[in-house]
Amino acid sequence: MSVTALLAESMTILAASFVALWLMSLPLRNASIVDPFWGFGFVVVAWYSSLRSAAFDWRSILLVALTTLWGLRLTVHLLRRNIGKGEDRRYAAMRQSIGPQFWWISFFSVFLLQAILLWVIAFPLQIAISRDEVTRFSILDGLGLTFWGIGFAFETIGDWQLSRFLADPRNSGKVMDRGLWRYTRHPNYFGDACVWWGLYLIAAAGGASWTVFSPILMTLILLRVSGVSLLEGTIADRRPGYAEYQAKTSSFVPWPPRTRTEVSLSARASDV
Repeated sequence: MSVTALLAESMTILAASFVALWLMSLPLRNASIVDPFWGFGFVVVAWYSSLRSAAFDWRSILLVALTTLWGLRLTVHLLRRNIGKGEDRRYAAMRQSIGPQFWWISFFSVFLLQAILLWVIAFPLQIAISRDEVTRFSILDGLGLTFWGIGFAFETIGDWQLSRFLADPRNSGKVMDRGLWRYTRHPNYFGDACVWWGLYLIAAAGGASWTVFSPILMTLILLRVSGVSLLEGTIADRRPGYAEYQAKTSSFVPWPPRTRTEVSLSARASDV
């Protein structure tokens, strides 16, 4: 089938799925039910692309397998984290700010927006899987697998470490600064970005190099939209020790924590 037809069909499936989620969110008064579907949505797109592809080669199988492993892990993690806890504070704040009109505004600003973003970010998967030309394993494939592996490890280990930390009542109100969180304030977001750069590189080796906007967009979202900047906008108010943690720990890319001397020198330089 043509790429245009595949893209149109995948957008229709995603739109229908997110409309259904939006309708479910209304009686529940919980827009955060959309979050666990984010990872699963990519799995749906990858598998649908493979089912509609005339030539399902080894690279397509690899992309589907890696996307499925990443997407299902993320979905299960978010379901376990969110179930029974009510609406996430981000959406609750939006609901309070917007008021009675939130029920229909959320359709565009939360559900439809995420459907479009998911569809666009999934372009490398759709293009590479739908191609008829079969190519050999290349350096790009190797780099892609390496990036994906690093990213998946950071996400999985980082989420596991944070879950254990939060489950311990002795850590109430404290800042997680152990394990991977000692080297980056957001190992899960860093891992997510690496996963998508990895998937892109594998897709690029299969003829989808022009879809580089996908990992760039995902990285920007993680850094500037729904990831680092949004989370850190309020966390310092909720956790008194977070400002000190920010001063010594890299925000995104893992890096050895700065010493007190380095933090002090940086603070003095900013005051000049």
